[in-house]
This record gives sequence, structure tokens and C-alpha cells, in this order.
Amino acid sequence: MTVEVRDAERNDAACIARIYNQGIEERVATLETQLRTPEERAGWLSDRSPRCPVLVAEDDSGVVGWASLNRFNPRPAYDHVADVSVYVTRERRGQGSGRALLNAVEVRARTLGYHKLVLTAFPTNAAGRRLYDRCGFREVGIYREQGLLDGRWVDTLVMEKLLR
Repeated sequence: MTVEVRDAERNDAACIARIYNQGIEERVATLETQLRTPEERAGWLSDRSPRCPVLVAEDDSGVVGWASLNRFNPRPAYDHVADVSVYVTRERRGQGSGRALLNAVEVRARTLGYHKLVLTAFPTNAAGRRLYDRCGFREVGIYREQGLLDGRWVDTLVMEKLLR
């Protein structure tokens, strides 16, 4: 299947919420624990600045993933660093949608003047780590016991990519 990446629109909010909720429920991609509603995600989309776009991957079946550039830190010194989020529906993982999203979000980051992309992942998320590695991210380190998830402390892996 061919996937096309485009800017997210308000009417994508339900698909974005569904895909994000899969990641929340599976406990493999985020420290978030509260499920999102389409209404909440619509507000989230509306509130984003032009420097923090959301992209979706779409195929013949509809939206199969999304990615976003997020503000890394409110201090002006960090204005050229973006945090990246990528989520793909469980039915389409491992089929190229994540890579298409990461490539597209990198292109957008360059046009927006970002110098560096960062992300955090669970060290146990082998598929995610392979994807990030293939897309040129390098491991920076581990935040030990970064979050409390389901009553246990969870480490997160920090990764970065310089945009040269």
C-alpha cells in the first residue's frame, strides 16, 4: 500500500485520538495514561503554532499514523530544537508509515529552521528504536526512572538528530 503524508486537519482528530489511544493502552510508546477524545485532539490541533505542525499518514483505508513537531523548551535558546512524536496504528506498524512520517517531519523541520530533533522512547520499544536508528537518530542516554507507569518506574531513552 502507498502512504501519503499531509498536514493534519481538524477532521483528522478522531483518527489521531484513536491511534494515540492505542499507544497509551499498550504502554509501549508513551508515559501518558489518560485516553484522548476526538474533541480534545481537535482542540490540541487548533491550539498548535505554525512551528509545531502535525502531519498524518494516509492510505486507501484512511489515516494510519501521525507525527508532530513539539516545542522542546520555552526558553528562547531552545527555539531551534523540536521534540518529535510519531504514532502508527497497530495494523500498519512495520510497513513504512512511521518512516514516511519521520522523513516528512524532518523535511518540515528543516523548512521551519530547526537545527535539531529530539525524542524519547522506551528502551524496550525495539521496533521504535530500529525506526529511529534507520532515520538517523542517535542514542544520547537513558533517563532512569523517568516516569511512574502502572505502579512501576519506567526508564526513557533520549535520542537526537542534528539537521545539517
